[in-house]
Amino acid sequence: MEILVAVIAFAGALLAAIASGALVRRLREEPEGWLIAWTVAAPALCLSLGVMGIGHLMGFGVVTFKVLQVTGALLAPLWLAVGLIQLLAEKVPPKFLAWLFGIAYTIVASVIMVVDPLRRAEMGKSLPTAAEHWAVIPAYLLIGAHVIAALVMVGAMVVAALRWRNGDEYDTDNLHALLVIVPSGLALIGAMRFGVPGVFTTVLLIVAAAAIWYTVLRPLAPYEDEDDEDDELAGHHEGGRRDERSPSEEPPPGRRAMPEPVPVAAAEPPRQRRSGLGDLVAEYRANDQEVDYAARMSPPDPGPSTGYIMNGGHGGHGGPPRADQAMPATGAVYPGAELFAPRMPQTGPQPVVQPVPQTGPQPVVQPVPQTGPQPASSKPSPNIYGMLTVFTLIDGSGAAFDQLAELTVEAVRRSEPDTLIYACHAVKSAPLQRIVYELYRDEVAYRDHQRQPHIERFINERQAMVLATNIIELNVNAAKVVPLPTAMF
Repeated sequence: MEILVAVIAFAGALLAAIASGALVRRLREEPEGWLIAWTVAAPALCLSLGVMGIGHLMGFGVVTFKVLQVTGALLAPLWLAVGLIQLLAEKVPPKFLAWLFGIAYTIVASVIMVVDPLRRAEMGKSLPTAAEHWAVIPAYLLIGAHVIAALVMVGAMVVAALRWRNGDEYDTDNLHALLVIVPSGLALIGAMRFGVPGVFTTVLLIVAAAAIWYTVLRPLAPYEDEDDEDDELAGHHEGGRRDERSPSEEPPPGRRAMPEPVPVAAAEPPRQRRSGLGDLVAEYRANDQEVDYAARMSPPDPGPSTGYIMNGGHGGHGGPPRADQAMPATGAVYPGAELFAPRMPQTGPQPVVQPVPQTGPQPVVQPVPQTGPQPASSKPSPNIYGMLTVFTLIDGSGAAFDQLAELTVEAVRRSEPDTLIYACHAVKSAPLQRIVYELYRDEVAYRDHQRQPHIERFINERQAMVLATNIIELNVNAAKVVPLPTAMF
């Protein structure tokens, strides 16, 4: 029986070591307080399981007993509780007090348990209980740690349940985490506090390590789609969705299919308490549609590259003019408006205006400051096609992706005059995310962009670097376009 328990303990130690490695990897990307606390608890479980395996094979002694008690009975439950406080607390004082108490209690209790002699040093291959061997002070220190950890776990479960009733997906995700951590933590405390047989104690320690591993590596809770059930969805994203259009829904010849607006959830302020991997893995494939090249218009005349584009100029809402509004007989061209104006072909003979020579003294006209309402700028062309793509990169591939994106942007700048904006952004709060913002003169320009060799290379080479892709189609209602400043070397 002791050999079987030893084998189970060694397997559990390996599992706890893997969980510790996962914690360390995620801690490098996301230095959260609860990850730091559980990075102490997981290695403690690994050491205690390894000592249990050695003790069941070779017999327990003073050293193995003390290591088991310090790691499995003190550090693991105490720092699981500290991690729960760091996960749920929204203000700094509770987090700071949890750190202060956890560090102080760990140092004091560990020193006393290591230095204080045992009441009884004789042990065999069966798992020794704490009450038979510890003196008064170490015994009460363990009791205090277990009581405090149990109270924190139960209180954290109550708080998470109350927040979940009126909370968002983050509260739901935290409740899922506590439903795994709290029962396994309470079982760990019971196994180390009372005289539970060695095989059951080993299994409960393994369950606690597996609970930490699951909570750290699991994805976020799935979000429910609020669309109708008859919509044909190819997949779901956090910020949008992809759909497939049946052949019967294709637009008739002569009309260009405009991208349907994608519902996007309202932006919320960032929440620091998070669990899980974050973005759900999703891939996007563009629909294969017939392109009406007869609808493509001639390019506009070159003009200034900057300007202000506002919502339509009719009440600030970008809608069509009302019937009671008089339209000017002559149009005005504002700086930058040609970037968003539709391309209209020039047909028929154009009038030639001869300049009339001015004779005699010319009056000096002083500029009069305009105090009244300024004429509104033209509405952006409805043919503009926009797209926002969020890439979640694989750890360690950020530099390679940035280099590939820089080469792609340079090629787009040189060879794609109908691409108005093509920019790659890094996210300060998420080092593994990249956002590509694209704006095209029309959908035909976007199709031409997709067939360029540098874009095909970008799509093929980024596959080994990208974990998840989230694409949102855009309609431009208002914009201001200014050339970006370049770095000077």
